[in-house]
Amino acid sequence: MGVFVVVTIAVLYWFFGTELGSSLRATGSNANMARAQGINTNFTKVLGLMLANGLVALSSALLAQYQGFADVNMGRGAIVIGLAAVIIGQVVFGRVFRNFALKLLSVVLGSIIYFVVYQVVIALGMSGDDMKLITALIVAVFLTIPYWKAKYFSKPVKIGGSHHA
Repeated sequence: MGVFVVVTIAVLYWFFGTELGSSLRATGSNANMARAQGINTNFTKVLGLMLANGLVALSSALLAQYQGFADVNMGRGAIVIGLAAVIIGQVVFGRVFRNFALKLLSVVLGSIIYFVVYQVVIALGMSGDDMKLITALIVAVFLTIPYWKAKYFSKPVKIGGSHHA
């Protein structure tokens, strides 16, 4: 599975380095500016949705093959888990990983951190019925970490200065 993840990241890194991939990233960052640069944003939006849905289908197929069966309820909560993986990866590794490939890797690492925290919560004896609430709390905690870091752990910036003549 690790080799598969590395190959997927490598292919995505290669694709987003092409002219088409760069236009897709530009549209995602600022559609108005991308349109002003001559990029067909309607096409790139559809392409982005196609790529995202293709990756979702691929991951769903891998999950079904791993578990040996498919069920209509298998994808329940996947959007929250995906959101949590992106947020946790960005919060924990956002300042460390500047390269685009490493940013893709940070999403994978964020999902691993999410499931480790999830398993710790289960090990503490929380009810399975409360897992949706706990998942929301995990995401909320990781969303507040940048605020806490900025408020309590950053050095104050001195405004102005005194010049002695």
